[in-house]
Amino acid sequence: MGFPSPATDYVERSLMPTDACGVGAQTRILETDTGYAVIEPAASECASDVLLILSDGRTQFAKLVGGALITDDGEAIEGEALADVEVLGRVTYFINRIREDDDCPVM
Repeated sequence: MGFPSPATDYVERSLMPTDACGVGAQTRILETDTGYAVIEPAASECASDVLLILSDGRTQFAKLVGGALITDDGEAIEGEALADVEVLGRVTYFINRIREDDDCPVM
């Protein structure tokens, strides 16, 4: 028998993205080159939202600025070209991966 250790009161469970990011039933987590992106359905877009879009047959991230979408490579999609863009969701969080070979990881 014995008694339970008082140290168990101070044991923390592992932090999961689902706890930190408020992941719901419609949330998608997409793996990126630098980590992960948490994607929520985009009911309505607001200025400066980062969106996951489908354009020219490829998915990419774009920032909504005014009436245009600015992609990661700096290209502006505006005007009639926006008709060919499908918004897949709104990015709520980017989670950066910490690599073991990184000399200066950001935590």
